[in-house]
Amino acid sequence: MLRSVCVGFCEVITVNLAAICTPADYNTRPLDTIYSNFIDALPVVKYCSENNKRLIHFSTCEVYGKTIGSFLPPDSPLRQDPAYYILKEDTSPCIFGSIEKQRWSYACAKQLIERLIYAEGAENGLEFTIVRPFNWIGPRMDFIPGIDGPSEGVPRVLACFSNNLLRREPLKLVDGGESQRTFVYIKDAIEAVHLMIENPARANGHIFNVGNPNNEVTVRQLAEMMTKVYAKVSGEDSIETPTIDVSSKEFYGEGYDDSDKRIPDMTIINKQLGWNPKTSLWDLLESTLTYQHRTYAEAVRQSIAKPVAS
Repeated sequence: MLRSVCVGFCEVITVNLAAICTPADYNTRPLDTIYSNFIDALPVVKYCSENNKRLIHFSTCEVYGKTIGSFLPPDSPLRQDPAYYILKEDTSPCIFGSIEKQRWSYACAKQLIERLIYAEGAENGLEFTIVRPFNWIGPRMDFIPGIDGPSEGVPRVLACFSNNLLRREPLKLVDGGESQRTFVYIKDAIEAVHLMIENPARANGHIFNVGNPNNEVTVRQLAEMMTKVYAKVSGEDSIETPTIDVSSKEFYGEGYDDSDKRIPDMTIINKQLGWNPKTSLWDLLESTLTYQHRTYAEAVRQSIAKPVAS
């Protein structure tokens, strides 16, 4: 999604959110993923640079790839040191998997367009801000398969788990759900973007992590929490087997790989814009699953009740 907005005295800002950005696409559509996130973004960057337009470009926390800590020996005491896991915009390396792990096509394309934007700023004076979202979640995120999206589609984790809860199916934990993530409420994240738009002097030339390090859980813990929250907002008992383990190959296909942890350092955005996230994981899940239940529960019940054509 590409948007031009006017702020202040009709200063035109280009906000580039256009991307193929779901894990299921990284493996099955790596060429489309690379084109969408790098090739298709080139004309936008070039236009802004040549016409002195300010650019706010949405990247991803996936540009960091894997953490340094994930390469330490399992018994190393350094694994307890947060310095090996916390991701900083100006110092953390970008560590991807091997080429045959096509899951990294997205991260690699996003990193390359970041480098090009940064170079345009250094050489040609492009005014830019790069946003690195860390798992923004909330109502209307993604789709519910077969209801407002393709039946065979695989949305991101929040919608995947919501779909399972709505259908009273076990939540599928890829490779045991041991990966750790931080989640930030979309309302908090939008507040951060507004600050970037309204404060060019403090935002230009910066890359900002936008996440909530206080909301870190494993994917398994997220599933367990969502199950409890959904039971509360729906009034339904949890199913007997709330989760099942599936392999990444079974769920995503060949070429999948993943990062272990994604914990954003918030120093730069706090210093430049005074922003900090506010919403706890429980509260954002309660708000989101209330919306999911009210919006989709009846449609899902009707789809399940439809007779299957012979």
